[in-house]
Amino acid sequence: MTKSKVILAYIANDRARKASFKKRSKGLIKKADELCTLCDVKACVIIVNPYGNEPEVWPSNLRAQQVISGFKKLPEHVQSRNKEDNQSICQERISKKEGKLRKQYMDNQQKELTKIMYMCLVSGTFQNLSSANSESLVFF
Repeated sequence: MTKSKVILAYIANDRARKASFKKRSKGLIKKADELCTLCDVKACVIIVNPYGNEPEVWPSNLRAQQVISGFKKLPEHVQSRNKEDNQSICQERISKKEGKLRKQYMDNQQKELTKIMYMCLVSGTFQNLSSANSESLVFF
């Protein structure tokens, strides 16, 4: 049996939200542990718990501080190598949406042209073609 896709949305039910938080934070820590074991990398997880007083730190406070200080000692260009700012993410999304819009526009034009041609074939006349119809068709 396959798992259904989880819809990512705010969980309104407080009890269900707490249970999901607990389950997912355990899963995140488990994944970090697996990553450290399998790939021999240094990692830490800090989860600020909205339901508790203290943040959850894995593997320990001391180890997390060592990992963070090691990261801070790296040169700036290495630290920001994989960092993306919001502007570049938004720009990428905009360009993807513009591409989809352009493709949809072209598809719509093709459908409209096909419809006009079909109507001309059915009616047997080309007199119904007006300049308004031809002006709306723009080819790229």
